[in-house]
Amino acid sequence: MSTAISTATATVNGQPCTLLTTSSAGGATLLHVLRNDLALNGPKYGCGLGQCGACTVLVDGVAARSCVIPAGGVAGRDVTTLEGLPARCGNQYGLHPVQQAFVQEQAAQCGYCLNGMVMMAVALLERNPDPDEAAIRRELSGNLCRCGTHVEIIRAVLRAAVLMREAGRSA
Repeated sequence: MSTAISTATATVNGQPCTLLTTSSAGGATLLHVLRNDLALNGPKYGCGLGQCGACTVLVDGVAARSCVIPAGGVAGRDVTTLEGLPARCGNQYGLHPVQQAFVQEQAAQCGYCLNGMVMMAVALLERNPDPDEAAIRRELSGNLCRCGTHVEIIRAVLRAAVLMREAGRSA
């Protein structure tokens, strides 16, 4: 049984990309294409149901679960992964302020949830550059973390907001 190959064009981390949208198993997910075809390993496969947040990316600046989005669903759209965050804020070779804050606050243990936490924090700070702790908790509540770094993650998002305000940057 052969599968017809179809493609879609999207912008991934600021670069135009042609995405293979079908596979022998049927329609490919955005997560599958990002990890397997484009070697972007920031988004992780967690639950495959869009419930844990490990696969979170930004689609047109909005946090989205890439494990449940058909690759063809991002045709003509802008996709940002963890790897593309520095360039998003004009820092081509360093870290995005959210990434820097996560490092400074030591907000990772195993790191599996980290992609989703960082991407959700970026999406939050783009909408609300000065969130309080309650807003951060609400935003991150759909991301599962089993390591217990929740306190450090909250501190990291608060620090990122300060870093971004000091630098006069948007997310």
